[in-house]
Amino acid sequence: MPGHATPATRAPTHLGVVERVLSGTPRPLPGRGSSSLGRTEVDAIDVGALGVAGDDFGDRTHHGGSEKALHQYPAEHLLRWREALPDQAARFLAGAFGENLSSRGLDEHGLCIGDTLRIGSATLQVSQGRQPCWKLGAHFGRDDLASLAQASGRLGWYLRTLEPGRIRAADAIELLARPNPGWSVARVHRAVFERQHTASDLLTLAELPGLSPRWRALFARRLLPEHEEDTTARLTGPP
Repeated sequence: MPGHATPATRAPTHLGVVERVLSGTPRPLPGRGSSSLGRTEVDAIDVGALGVAGDDFGDRTHHGGSEKALHQYPAEHLLRWREALPDQAARFLAGAFGENLSSRGLDEHGLCIGDTLRIGSATLQVSQGRQPCWKLGAHFGRDDLASLAQASGRLGWYLRTLEPGRIRAADAIELLARPNPGWSVARVHRAVFERQHTASDLLTLAELPGLSPRWRALFARRLLPEHEEDTTARLTGPP
């Protein structure tokens, strides 16, 4: 499969543990659109090529599909949000960021693009980080939440499914392969959002094994002199 790394054989390395598994269906947002932000805890999730059975999205153009089969979010981040925004503390619960997996023990700095993971009976691969959008602000009642999340780096990451399976709370997260040890999720986030990259980095990222085709295409476009980007609509939403 183009752009998908072939896992190297290695002894599994324990990275962390699943604290909660979550699923949801779209609900109306205050004033505009719908979203599955605020997913709820379930006993188990069955993960297939396109995501979790019974799970759904308010916007299938930008969410779901093979490159975003699952969203994983560190439970430790929720504590940081409660500390940063105490007036909203009660809202920062597992599922608030739309995650399917709330986990402990690993974050964007300790996980790399292309990492192959075994979680429960499923085999998954880190495909890209998250690009926060205006729906976060609508969900939390703070128009600046998407910008705050982007600046904080507390965004989580997406996983593609290599082998379907079932995941439950307390399942271990094991690393099977790491083809890109120099490209943590955090580093790629900085490249996307802060443009912390060189021309050589762009060439590498445009062909990085395991990185989602959409993000590889983004980095390839940045190599073009005429390329321009405007993230305003993603962060602030429609008028």
